[in-house]
Amino acid sequence: MERSVLGQYLADFLQTGKFKDYAPNGLQIEGKAEIQIIVTGVTACQALIERAIELKADAILVHHGFFWKNEPDVLVGMKQRRIKSLLAHDINLFGYHLPLDAHPVVGNNATLGRRMGILDAEAFEAVGDGLLWGGSLDTALSGEAFAGLLAKVLGREPLHIDADKPVQRLAWCTGGAQDYIDLAVSLGVDAFISGEVSERTFHSAKEQGIHYFAAGHHATERYGIEALGEHLRREFGLTHHFVDIDNPV
Repeated sequence: MERSVLGQYLADFLQTGKFKDYAPNGLQIEGKAEIQIIVTGVTACQALIERAIELKADAILVHHGFFWKNEPDVLVGMKQRRIKSLLAHDINLFGYHLPLDAHPVVGNNATLGRRMGILDAEAFEAVGDGLLWGGSLDTALSGEAFAGLLAKVLGREPLHIDADKPVQRLAWCTGGAQDYIDLAVSLGVDAFISGEVSERTFHSAKEQGIHYFAAGHHATERYGIEALGEHLRREFGLTHHFVDIDNPV
C-alpha cells in the first residue's frame, strides 16, 4: 500500500481535520513509500521502535507520537535517538491523538466501553469535542465490584475514590482527562473513569458524591490503536503487529 494512500485514508477515517490538537496528526516521520507491515503501540518510545525494527515494519502507528506543543524544537538526546532509529531503518511514523480518542468505532473511549461491557456507549452530545463518553451497566454494581471489573479488564488495579451509592450510569474519558469529573457530575452519572488523577480530583469526587476510578493512562489507551491496526489489516490486507510496551502509569 502506498504511504500517501494510507495517510489519506487515515485522515478521512479518523476525521483529523475536525480537531485542534496538541501535536500533528498523520505522518510525522517519512520512511519508505510502500507499506505492507505495520506495528501499532501506544507511545513512540525507543522500546517500541526497536521492536518494530525487529519485526521489519514499514510503518509504526501510535497514539502518542512526536512534536508536541511547547516541547523543545531541537533534536537532541532522547528525541534524536528515536528519530535517528526510524530514519536509519526507513520506517514511517504516524501519530493520531485526539482523533483516536474520539473515533466512534476504533477510538480509545469506544473500545474501552466495549471491554467494560457498557450498554449504549456513546459520546455525550452535550460535550462538543466527542471525548467524554457515557453509558450504563446492565446491572448495578458496588464500587468495589466495579473496581474489580476494571482490574480484570485492564490488568491493573485502579485507584478508587468511593461514594455511597451503586455504580450503574458511567462517564469516562481515557488518558489525562481527570478534569472532566465536574462535567461528569453535571451529567448525573454515578461514576467517572479516566486514566490519570490529580490531587484535586479526590476533593471533587468526595464533595460531589461520585465514584471516581483512575485506571491508568496507558492501560485505558491500549485498545484504540490496536483496533485501528486490526481495521487496516482487514481493509487492506496489511500485516499488523500490536506491541504493548508495559507502562504502569
